[in-house]
Amino acid sequence: MADNSNMQTGKKGTTRRDFLKNSGLTVGGVVLGGAIGSLFGGGSTATTQETAPAAPALTVNPSAALMFFTPDQYKLAAAAAERIYPKDDNGPGAMELNAAIYIDHQLAGAWGINSKEYMAGPFYKAEETQGSQIRILRKDLFVMGLAALNTYSNKNFDANFADLEAEQQDEVLTAFSEDKAPEISKVRSGIFFNLLRSLTIEGVYADPLYGGNKEMQGWAMRKYPGTRLSFAKEIQNSDFVQLDPESLTSHMGH
Repeated sequence: MADNSNMQTGKKGTTRRDFLKNSGLTVGGVVLGGAIGSLFGGGSTATTQETAPAAPALTVNPSAALMFFTPDQYKLAAAAAERIYPKDDNGPGAMELNAAIYIDHQLAGAWGINSKEYMAGPFYKAEETQGSQIRILRKDLFVMGLAALNTYSNKNFDANFADLEAEQQDEVLTAFSEDKAPEISKVRSGIFFNLLRSLTIEGVYADPLYGGNKEMQGWAMRKYPGTRLSFAKEIQNSDFVQLDPESLTSHMGH
């Protein structure tokens, strides 16, 4: 009886080991036919290693996606930014550099809702030496400002801002910058223009991680080396060293 019991136990143990071996669970490999195939394959231990296909290279900037604007608002913002920072012989303009994408992302985040500012009032008329004291959130002011651009453009040129000639667009933006356009919900048009101008410049020169400065072309025009981790070798060189720009994502290997 003892001999028979030992034989059965040994046979059971051997079968379990064979199953694990054949199914590939002990080596973590990829088994031809999988575990089910090994059960019906007559105990075959043949395995094949499969190499996972390489991930496709990114062909677009994943940050270049709208998070706040509607398509029409984006088109309008891009047209206005292009007149503030137009394309010329030195390089691309704000539209090609995706400055409007940067603006979109800023308005979609905490900055757009003035999260770090006291907004509960009381609100007083600011002196010339002070910043604006308004109760409207930046994101709301910007949307109303874009609508005001179209309203002013249609009143004076019978067309939306994005459809105007460049010279006409400049006239509209000049009127806003000089407070000659109507107020935007009791906010001077010049305040909106300054907001638009600041965001445009930031979008041209900020790290591409934030949506603008496409392919670091804004930095390239300024010969700015970008966000490098160290300049230890370069500062020891007595000659000027010109470096290709690198962004924050450059240090991540993509």
